Order: sequence, then structure tokens, then C-alpha cells
Amino acid sequence: MDLLAEYRRATLFFEAGDPTGAARLLEPIVEAEPGNASVRQLLARAYFQSAQLSRAEEQLRALVDQDPSDHYAHHVLGRTLERLNRHADALRHLRIAAAMHSGNDDYATALRRVETRVSGGR
Repeated sequence: MDLLAEYRRATLFFEAGDPTGAARLLEPIVEAEPGNASVRQLLARAYFQSAQLSRAEEQLRALVDQDPSDHYAHHVLGRTLERLNRHADALRHLRIAAAMHSGNDDYATALRRVETRVSGGR
């Protein structure tokens, strides 16, 4: 299997709005190259976009374990946990992402939204 060609195909599927198709192509690549963060990140995003949230969480936790300074992985993990209604768990990762990349409005917005949920709207 030409992994690079399959990755490119998966990227096309993802960009065309078919995250499930992209995930099917990416899964064997991650299995063959578990340390490839770019492929794992795209797989996590494909799972997130296709509402396979437990699978997204698994991939994102692997990314955070591999590189704790990956602010994007922390952010998407936080968003995934938020969608799973695990707001207290999400808060930690959203805070880390926002602290690492303080100029990102999306990070700040997600953090405020989850902080409000955790505090009960206070």
C-alpha cells in the first residue's frame, strides 16, 4: 500500500465533506505508522466530524500523550469531551490550549462556553 497516496486520498475525502470515508482510509495508515501525528490528527478530526466521538477521543489522547505541547490536539480533545457532555474533563484541555495559544479566538470562545457550563451559568 502506498501510504502517501492513501493519505492524499483521505485528505480529499475529508475536504469533500466525507469524514467517514476519510476515516476508513486513514485507519490502516495509523495502524502502520502509529507515530505519524499528521495522519492521526486527520483521523481524529474525521472521527470528530462524523460524530464518532469516543474514537476521536482515543486518537486525540494518543496525540496529547505523544506531544503534550500540541495545543490543537488539546483544543479538539476539549471540544470532543464537550460534545460528550463531559464538561469538567473538557475544561482542563481547553484551558491548556488557550494558555498555549492565547491569541486564538476559537480557543477562548470554547473555553468561556465550557467554563460557563461547569460553573452552572454563573
